[in-house]
Amino acid sequence: MKQDTIAAIATAPGRGGVGVIRVSGSNLLPFAFALTGKTPKPRYATLADFKDAQGAAVDTGILLFFPGPNSFTGEDVIELQGHGGPVVMQILLARCLDLGARLAEPGEFSRRAFLNGKMDLAQAEAVADLIDAATASAARSAVRSLQGEFSRAIGELNDELINLRMLVEATLDFPEEDIDFLQAANAFGRLEKLQLKLAEIFDRAGQGKLLQSGLHVVLVGQPNVGKSSLLNRLTGDELAIVTPIAGTTRDALRSTIQIEGIPLHIIDTAGLRETEDEVERIGIERSWKEIERSDVVLLLVDAQSGIGEADREILARLPERLQRINVYNKIDLAGRAPERHEESDGIAISLSAKANQGIDLLRQELLRIAGWHQAEDVFIARERHLRALALAQEYITTARQVVEGIMPALELFAEELRLAQHALGEITGEFTADDLLGVIFSRFCIGK
Repeated sequence: MKQDTIAAIATAPGRGGVGVIRVSGSNLLPFAFALTGKTPKPRYATLADFKDAQGAAVDTGILLFFPGPNSFTGEDVIELQGHGGPVVMQILLARCLDLGARLAEPGEFSRRAFLNGKMDLAQAEAVADLIDAATASAARSAVRSLQGEFSRAIGELNDELINLRMLVEATLDFPEEDIDFLQAANAFGRLEKLQLKLAEIFDRAGQGKLLQSGLHVVLVGQPNVGKSSLLNRLTGDELAIVTPIAGTTRDALRSTIQIEGIPLHIIDTAGLRETEDEVERIGIERSWKEIERSDVVLLLVDAQSGIGEADREILARLPERLQRINVYNKIDLAGRAPERHEESDGIAISLSAKANQGIDLLRQELLRIAGWHQAEDVFIARERHLRALALAQEYITTARQVVEGIMPALELFAEELRLAQHALGEITGEFTADDLLGVIFSRFCIGK
């Protein structure tokens, strides 16, 4: 790990009442004295002038000193809290660089905290997730992960795995005891309990992943079927222009809403049709690109005419992996009631965006597709966490097959348990390659 001194502006770009510069390194008291002419007392706020190389004051603010290892990074940390003008912040940062610091890389403060044992990898990622939280539910879940709830759950699983591995390894050392020894120690019951607990954590992490990333929903269909009206109804705002003229929407419109804390990224696209209009054609091409990146497609059709040949052509081009809901709009004109029903090729919702009928049915169907259900103590999770948990489940399942006699080999039983422990260790960073750490922390903001 690099041991040099790093510095960065820790507050968001732009004007503000207060701006913060963070410095981390070793033996930073001389650094603080050169900058302010004062030797700060640990963990006390010190009023000071921040000075340039000639001793002239650049700004006046608060100097905070946190000696390592009792700091965020585990090293000496200095925070300069000055006035939040961008020019002032840049001048102070340049002065820190003149004094020997270098500009911090994205996520380098959090990476040093991880490498110095101040937090594990799951907690470090929760720092970024808390900053990026799009909903209040996601923020609360990120705080739980930051405080170590996710890590403690993984740690408890690891402890149980270690104890089970000890029993198996002892059996390998004394083969005459063999299966009888494992049965007496209730090794098989422990394995079943471990499997159930792992499934519970996977479910909680899956819900947390939904809170973090949400669901990408694209509205598609022929021109003038009510896509823009539905977008406006879902968002509660007049984001899209609505007219009877086909082809009004020329480009994708994006908005994020939340349903029960789940972020839904709604994208209204240009009507999909053949056109000679160059601008509209470009908009239609962009619509298909948005469809490729989406999780759910809402195919809107007019309830009076139903799905026509042009709609079937759209359906034929949709990627097979996509979830789809057929939405029959304008039921107020067709004299139909709002309903959810199953069709031969999927689920359909009948509604009226203009009359606000059946919108709740659509919201509930989107939650069902997302896999959301009310769960207590959800902790924020990422795709890599889910992959690691799924891998651990596979290894535990194989281990159970061994003890049930499907693949009778005690050495294989021990190996599957070891692999499961390794997979769980990747979540907290106990077993993590350096290149993966580089990818994870490079996505953090500078100053964190």
